[in-house]
Amino acid sequence: MIPISYSRATSVAEAGRLADGAGARLLGGGTNLVDLMRKGVERPSRLVDVSGLSDAIELARSGSLVIGAAARNSTVAAHPLVRQRYPMLARAILAGASAQIRNMATVGGNLMQRTRCIYFADTAGSRCNKREPGSGCDAVGGFNRYHAVLGTSPACIAAHPSDMCVALAALDARIQVSGPGGDRMIPLVDFHRLPGDRPDRDTVLDPGEVIVALELPASPFAGRSAYRKVRDRSSYAFALVSVAAGLTMREGRIEEVAIAFGGIAPKPWRASRAEAVLRGSPAAGAAFAAAADAELTDAAPLAGNAFKLALTRRTLEAVLSELTGGSL
Repeated sequence: MIPISYSRATSVAEAGRLADGAGARLLGGGTNLVDLMRKGVERPSRLVDVSGLSDAIELARSGSLVIGAAARNSTVAAHPLVRQRYPMLARAILAGASAQIRNMATVGGNLMQRTRCIYFADTAGSRCNKREPGSGCDAVGGFNRYHAVLGTSPACIAAHPSDMCVALAALDARIQVSGPGGDRMIPLVDFHRLPGDRPDRDTVLDPGEVIVALELPASPFAGRSAYRKVRDRSSYAFALVSVAAGLTMREGRIEEVAIAFGGIAPKPWRASRAEAVLRGSPAAGAAFAAAADAELTDAAPLAGNAFKLALTRRTLEAVLSELTGGSL
């Protein structure tokens, strides 16, 4: 038996104070953390329940939509303002997990969820630098069908699992956090870390910092946006490749565009190279293909996931064709 203390935080300040220490973990819906505790991956000595903190979803004076970190995923996906202004986010959330899990999972917990790499979860017989720094990475020479092809390092090739975060990356979301050093806003694209030589550190959060809310700026992409997820089965499966995209057009050309990928990188991957190719380009298949090629220039596939390059190209081209009214 592993003794665990349990506290229910009544404020952000209290949550930060209780969670500032080795062995402490914040608990939202528990859909990822509790699973990892059962497998022995996470072995906290203290759980700080933050599910009672703000779950409000409301418009700020700036026009941004602010979503409390304790808001349930299902509530966010069904909210009229989310469905009207950020439909790709609603679609991304609904593409993830089951209805029961979405009813429990929180926005803050989704931002913090850890990889579903099989070697990360196998405490009995696998080496994993993310779980045990310096032990090695069995995925590199093992079963890596579900692993990343962009942003990897020799220490880790695990892919980030979230659907929601892919849409948030395309929507320029920001994360409000609070901690011993005060409050700060972190762009979502900077929140998750690439593995480098420290794959055990998933995010840029400092000790004692707590996610307070998510802020979505007003988006021009509501009318032309999509989230498409390609997976091995039609439900309850993580993405092989996913694409969140939104764009505006003028006189047959792409005026502004935002694209993010899931399933192919250790973090939600904002496709800045592809976007640069597409801005000002005609809405045609040649431009779509060139955009995909530009984004995948630095890809480092392995034997088991090399198929993801072609799958990423086809998925991006299909999404862009749909959004521009064309056909491939």
